Amino acid sequence: MLKVYDRIIDMRGSLITVRATNVALGELATIFKSDGTTTYGSVLKFDKDLVTLQVFEDVRGISTGDKVSFLNRQMSVTFSSSLLGRCFSGVGSPIDGGPEIIGEKININTPSFNPTKRIIPRDIIRTNIPMIDVFNCLVKSQKIPIFSIAGEPYNQLLMRIANQTDADIVIIGGMGLRFDDYQAFIDNAEKSASIDKTVLFV
Repeated sequence: MLKVYDRIIDMRGSLITVRATNVALGELATIFKSDGTTTYGSVLKFDKDLVTLQVFEDVRGISTGDKVSFLNRQMSVTFSSSLLGRCFSGVGSPIDGGPEIIGEKININTPSFNPTKRIIPRDIIRTNIPMIDVFNCLVKSQKIPIFSIAGEPYNQLLMRIANQTDADIVIIGGMGLRFDDYQAFIDNAEKSASIDKTVLFV
């Protein structure tokens, strides 16, 4: 049986504090807002019975009288081929109006991967952009940074890579995207017919 705590005693930015017992570091919690909506958070730290949570989504609408329920599990996402062509929030909930994803739940709050166990990068992932493929190629098990300044068309470059790459799956993750940018990524994927191999997290 899940315990529900009906008082938030402190709120600072995206952090909230409640009095609770028998919770674990990284444990997932549901926050029930007074307007009937819910959001999620995870245990960031605790000091005796004072538990601090990091809220995953927008904290607007959260008040000290809202209820918090701990779920006795850590953050997990559903892994399935039905992810392709879909758009999700940062916590993995569908935001495109489509059905819920059915598949295996994978715990994502795992220890960092041991770098000595990595596959040695050998296989190139073609972007079909000569300046990348020739001078700073992208290979499996590796990443490359793309630096930009305000006003530069970096989103258009990312869209071009997503459209032209020979990768089997393209995952686009956006933090702080404006709605216009978010919609542009979706429109681009649909127009270029790459939506069926694309997963968006925004």
